[in-house]
Amino acid sequence: MKREKINNLIIGTNNLGKLREIKGLLPNNIKIYTPKYLKLKSPRENGNNFHENSLIKARFFSKKAKMTCLADDSGLEIFILKNKPGIFSSRWAGKKGDFNIAINKVYKKLDKIDKNWKKKKIIARFVCVMTIYWSNGKSISKYGSIKGIISCKKKGINGFGYDPIFIPENKKITFGQMSLKKKLKIDHRYRAYKKIKKFL
Repeated sequence: MKREKINNLIIGTNNLGKLREIKGLLPNNIKIYTPKYLKLKSPRENGNNFHENSLIKARFFSKKAKMTCLADDSGLEIFILKNKPGIFSSRWAGKKGDFNIAINKVYKKLDKIDKNWKKKKIIARFVCVMTIYWSNGKSISKYGSIKGIISCKKKGINGFGYDPIFIPENKKITFGQMSLKKKLKIDHRYRAYKKIKKFL
């Protein structure tokens, strides 16, 4: 694919935590716009997987803003819960986006499956599919993931979403306990971005 120089870019999310993290990955020479700045609401995410939802967002915001868009769809997959919450990760937090509700839901579902889950390693992974959608209709998507385990209690106040209950592989602390700088060097979003940054 011929690479066009991107000077202006809209980040396709109204999630402030995600916006901060994607901004933290991007080079300084790109002028960044946000849906909030352009008064754009988010589209309905009715895809069947992370790739489809990432593309839905990137296409929607690109067409609305008439510029190239970088969007992602990401979520937590817990293997014992058959990869739930998955693409419904943010929806588990309810209309107000309260991730205390979502985390409690995770714990309730784990309790239902195995009362002794806290004494075991509950394997999970964070997944991210990042998509660039150009105004000419071309797009490219890349996948990133990181495995880890679920913490039996919330730890840390950094990050957002399920970060306080996810301990990444080979680490002893949750994403919620890590600085943003450290998290952005290893997480699923960084791993997807590493594969897609050459197109920016």
